[in-house]
Amino acid sequence: MTQPQPDIFFVGVSWDSIPDAHCFSHNAMATVFEIIIIHKDTAYAKQAAWAAFDELDKLEQQLSRFVENSDISRINNLTANHSLQIGPAAFGCLQLCASLYDQTDGAFDITIGSLVDCWLSKDKTIRTPSEEQLNQARHRTGLHLVKLDETEHTVQLPTSPVQIDLGGIGKGYAIDQMAKLLSDWGIDTVLINGGCSSVLALGRPHNTKGWYLTLSNPTNRRQTLAHLYLQDRSVGGSGLLKGPHIIDPRKARPVSKKTAWACAPTAAAADALSTAFMVMSPGQIRKYCSNHPDTLAMVVAENRDGKEKILRYGLWEQNSLLKSNQK
Repeated sequence: MTQPQPDIFFVGVSWDSIPDAHCFSHNAMATVFEIIIIHKDTAYAKQAAWAAFDELDKLEQQLSRFVENSDISRINNLTANHSLQIGPAAFGCLQLCASLYDQTDGAFDITIGSLVDCWLSKDKTIRTPSEEQLNQARHRTGLHLVKLDETEHTVQLPTSPVQIDLGGIGKGYAIDQMAKLLSDWGIDTVLINGGCSSVLALGRPHNTKGWYLTLSNPTNRRQTLAHLYLQDRSVGGSGLLKGPHIIDPRKARPVSKKTAWACAPTAAAADALSTAFMVMSPGQIRKYCSNHPDTLAMVVAENRDGKEKILRYGLWEQNSLLKSNQK
């Protein structure tokens, strides 16, 4: 799993008619983050937003594998059977990843880096690796290889190298941390948008059912797949509009689904699950949503004849904050 392509997830919003709405933006994690705050004091809203953006920048320095001395880069360079102490942000994110790895039976796996290197060339086009290359990558894949010590906040690997990439959860995890900071500032009505592929809504604007968003088919923007009235919930999306960049860690093969969205209580969960739903079978997604009633899924896939089909799982119609259509 690599970082979702942010330009394929269309979130339709209009804030002009919302009183006391203030929008702020900031570049981070190779995309644009937006914060929309409902607050009467414009100056205070601006201060709170930039405090959240400062937190975002700090998290990127700790979590990005592209930052040379980040905790994740240090893990990726860790020698087998040596312990490495890491910061609380990276450790907390890895704990969450381990939980989601277990919940999805390995469909969400941040140790996918070796397999991605096998299948994708530097320009992100697909190549065909040899079985020997795949077998070597398989031996270095699986979150069971990342041993976490909660007492010492250390990481240990039984083999190396293990290549961790938080692209499937990093934005969502950062958004959740930003939301916590804004809550500490007393901001309780806010929408945080990370590249239009990870969105978290807290509270709801006055006299509304919730933050109104739309999800559109990436291959046909005129086709609206869902209208959402979001409150204290998050939506995350993953897809293949720019090519098959997502690998199924269990089969060690690229996936064929086009797009998947997840709606969950936190941005990290929605971000990670949208990627997991790209590689899970319809039956597996249905079972997950049945076991987790607070999670919804929507997938754009292809029939055998090449035509698109829209699959929905979970209580889309019954959920009082979410409405969908199939136009």
